[in-house]
Amino acid sequence: MLTGVLALCLFTALTYAQSTNDTIPNSWPHDYPGKPKGDFSPEWQNYYLVKEKSLPNVTFPISRNWAGTIPVNRTNHPNDTLFFWAFEHKSGSLTSKKIDEPWAIWLNGGPGASSLLGLLLENGPLLITEDGGLRSNNASWSNLVDYVWVDQPVGTGYSTAESDGGYILDEDQMGEDFLNFLRNLVKIFPSLATRPLLLTGESYAGTYIPYITKAIFSTPHPPVNLSKIAIGNGAMGSEPEYEDLPALSLIETYPQLIGYDAEVYLYFQTQTHLCNYDFNLTYPQHAKFPPVPQHIFPVSESRAAHLTKQSSKLLNQRFKALVHSVEAPDAGIVRRKTIPTRAEVETREHKRRAWLAKKNNLLQNRDLSGRANGTLDPWYGCFLTSELQDYALNFSLPWNLTREDIIFSLGDYGPFNPYNLVDARAPPLALDPTTFLDDHRTKAALHAPTSKNWTLQINYPFNSSFQTINGSNPFGDPSKPVAFFDELATNATNHGVKVVIYVGNDDSVVPHFSSEITIQNTTFGGIQGFTRKPSTPWYDDSGKFAGVIHQERNWTYILVAKAGHEVPEYQPQAAFVMYREFILGNNQTGLLTNGSATAIGGEDLSILQGTYNILPGETSILYGSGSHTSYYAAPSATIASWNSFFASVLASESAAAAASVSAVDRASSDALSIIGEVVGCKVMLVSVFVAAALGA
Repeated sequence: MLTGVLALCLFTALTYAQSTNDTIPNSWPHDYPGKPKGDFSPEWQNYYLVKEKSLPNVTFPISRNWAGTIPVNRTNHPNDTLFFWAFEHKSGSLTSKKIDEPWAIWLNGGPGASSLLGLLLENGPLLITEDGGLRSNNASWSNLVDYVWVDQPVGTGYSTAESDGGYILDEDQMGEDFLNFLRNLVKIFPSLATRPLLLTGESYAGTYIPYITKAIFSTPHPPVNLSKIAIGNGAMGSEPEYEDLPALSLIETYPQLIGYDAEVYLYFQTQTHLCNYDFNLTYPQHAKFPPVPQHIFPVSESRAAHLTKQSSKLLNQRFKALVHSVEAPDAGIVRRKTIPTRAEVETREHKRRAWLAKKNNLLQNRDLSGRANGTLDPWYGCFLTSELQDYALNFSLPWNLTREDIIFSLGDYGPFNPYNLVDARAPPLALDPTTFLDDHRTKAALHAPTSKNWTLQINYPFNSSFQTINGSNPFGDPSKPVAFFDELATNATNHGVKVVIYVGNDDSVVPHFSSEITIQNTTFGGIQGFTRKPSTPWYDDSGKFAGVIHQERNWTYILVAKAGHEVPEYQPQAAFVMYREFILGNNQTGLLTNGSATAIGGEDLSILQGTYNILPGETSILYGSGSHTSYYAAPSATIASWNSFFASVLASESAAAAASVSAVDRASSDALSIIGEVVGCKVMLVSVFVAAALGA
């Protein structure tokens, strides 16, 4: 789980690394009665066993499970451990020596987020309820295979780390730690060494999993038998690629964010072009994409000065400073603190028109060449998703109706929930496992460390410091997984390891378009990207449309309809079917075989629309608070007008795409520059359509 869109953006916006006086946490494991002596062995199973009825408030049956900390064998850091919680899917399956069924690991992201978030809110056998209680989960992925949720890297969740150099330097060290953890785990449960392993996770696990996979492939005798990796809404590219490049795709999926306003769409389209975020997916892909440019920063000196004065203890503190303290008068966008009155709503509408007038004045001059800033917004720069969020909160129903209410400790946001765009409730739904996990009875049952309290997410101190290393991403991580994706894909093919990438359609933190860019920019099975556009529908067990799937050369892409960032949380039944059929199983729906003209299960090219492969979102948006909720949908005439406008956008995109393919075929050596020119023309084409529609 990422810490939030603006938290990431604001941290990136700092133009230099800040020193800090923050204290690096120090923690160590706790020895409970009955701990065996000597090296790990099956004798340790009884020690780690979570005794029956030892978990408070668990009044329903659950399968046998084991939990505790396991060292990663880090030199000079014996207290560096990873915490695990493992559930068997049937009696004796995890302790049997003869079983050959698959098993799985789940990782959450962050960096610094506990994987117990996934266990207790998403796909585990017991889930936290709104009142802090627990309930069973019939859609748990542990109903299908033995599952192990792991807090990692060291120091995350209930994992421990020594403050003096004990935290990971980078993801290569994380991969080494994880392999050492696995070496110890398979001594306790020997069958796991040979059974097929499904390595799964979401969000920043899109960085973790490639590095763990790389470590396994680099080890002559790896401790496990890796069979498949599955990444959900994964942060795999650079932060501009998965944060801001897809901003226009969010608007096309949910035009409610801009009130179905064609003029505002044109503004964001121009900003996208100015930021060099124009990416054209083709099937097959003709050439490698150029690197996604780093953010062009806002030019406001007052904003930069204010940000540099903020504490860096948590990324969210910078986010909070902007939310409550900083305004953007030049943009006409102001963060709200209270529910607006009727007069304030009217004033806001005047501001919206003023905002549009100013932007339209900038849009009149289409000559964007030769100017460093061009018509780029001076307040937001290329942080387009931040501007989109602010616009929705100020001007768009129903997000502009409710006071903002953010629970930073849980990463919950309302009314704009970046993790699930259809949920505009404020206060947001708070699912908090903290009370349960920090209960002394729970700690004892799970053999958790007593040297720390459980925290959903920490600001991870890479290199055991909050001092940013040059070249690091906004979280302080110097690692770049996409740099070796081609090599990773080749090794996966050679080792028979399959790759699954799935995404929720309603996520704005890591929108699906960024995952599609990663796929189309990766060479696997000797070919770059998919050769056919994903267009095969898939369905849940009730026959309900669940999204789109495509499979080629041992790579699978799944778009999940009506799901946010945490797919199993927002669509548990569809996620269960997805796991059973396409991650654990080998369902061939969407599979393109050698020599076949279409994918198995058929193709419907009308499902995903336009350059960004848009699956239209929900018409109605949930708003209100608690049990007092309603759904807001714009008038049918407004939606019809938008649909007419958007049809013209799609027509111009189609023409531009055809022209770009033709240009590439004529001069492949100049492909990238030609595509850039064609996409630039696309802005002009759309403006002509809109001008005609508006009678300009």
